[in-house]
Amino acid sequence: MTSVFKNLYNYRELLKTNIKKEVRGKYKNSFLGVLWSFLNPLLQIVVYAIVFQLILKNPQENYAIFICCGLIPWTYFSSAISRSAFTMVENGNILKKVYFPREILPISIVTSETVNFLISTVIILGFVIFGGLGISKYIIFYPLVLLAQYLLLIAISFIVSSISVYIRDLQHLIGVALQLLFYAAPIVYSPEVIPPEYQWILTLNPMAYIINGYRDIFYYQTMPDITSIIGLIAISIVLCVIGYMIFNKLQKGFAEEL
Repeated sequence: MTSVFKNLYNYRELLKTNIKKEVRGKYKNSFLGVLWSFLNPLLQIVVYAIVFQLILKNPQENYAIFICCGLIPWTYFSSAISRSAFTMVENGNILKKVYFPREILPISIVTSETVNFLISTVIILGFVIFGGLGISKYIIFYPLVLLAQYLLLIAISFIVSSISVYIRDLQHLIGVALQLLFYAAPIVYSPEVIPPEYQWILTLNPMAYIINGYRDIFYYQTMPDITSIIGLIAISIVLCVIGYMIFNKLQKGFAEEL
């Protein structure tokens, strides 16, 4: 496992270049460019606010802020996983011709999506400020929740990016899985509305803890459940090790499969 840190350090310039390429390439040839990092989540928030608050009469107070604190972190999560699943196949020609640490590709995807998420966090701040809630002192826990999400995404990206080389259908299955996870996370609803007999479903979804963490910081303006977040960080570190072991084992056959 220590070799991954050595590789990342030795190829740090390539990693930086690849992250910049991923950030810029996401909206390449787009007229609005990076502004889509703001417009995409804003449009989604507007749609959900109209459907769930105006049409379905959701009683949640400040529903636009409520959903903003869940939808933007979810977009970061789903986009990072979806793009990670395709990265090896998309870069197949390069992988067969040039040597570099293969783990740079999924790490670059997750890190570039993290940059986009940091930009999108401005939207959350805008909602809480102009919505009258303001920013509380608990924002100091934001990096801790972000770290938990980043490590979790690194672990998942190692696994899906390597397995999808051998099982191409995984890319499509991931889309279905993300849809199921979306509704199994408290994004458009509050955890309290779930009947007690089904609460266990939320406990199995790591994104439930992360979304609750962001929502505690920005919406409820209370201290997030530190025990759960630190526990998730510990689990994510273990998953990173397992994920890299899987990735390292499978990468030996990338050139033949691609």
